[in-house]
Amino acid sequence: MTSLDNKQIIRRYYEHLWNRWSLNLANEIIADNITFRGSLAITVTTRAAFLAYMQLVRTAFPDFHNTIEDLIAEGDQVAARLTYRGTHQGPLIDLAPTNRPITYSGLALFTLHDGRITNGFVIGDTTALMKQLQA
Repeated sequence: MTSLDNKQIIRRYYEHLWNRWSLNLANEIIADNITFRGSLAITVTTRAAFLAYMQLVRTAFPDFHNTIEDLIAEGDQVAARLTYRGTHQGPLIDLAPTNRPITYSGLALFTLHDGRITNGFVIGDTTALMKQLQA
């Protein structure tokens, strides 16, 4: 796979898997044994656990949306600078829903192999997130 191919996979990852909640895409682009650390500092090591993480985010922010601000690829690695938006409508770890809108930034680093994401490491500005939720 080329760097351009890998960038396209990451675009699909955000635009379809996360923004449209097209969860069936996970079988195509997420490795069975993915290691993933999300912006909420939760680490998972299987596709099933990754989907459970997605459900945690979706429950807390049903309208969660990712905007890709920058996307850079080199070989099998892709970096994305992102803006996350949503409305806190469900429980988030120990926080009851606040119905407040949120916007925060993040940086994601991915490794791909044969068209699938094998590793993802996401750092989100959770300080800004928690301030918006007044936690």
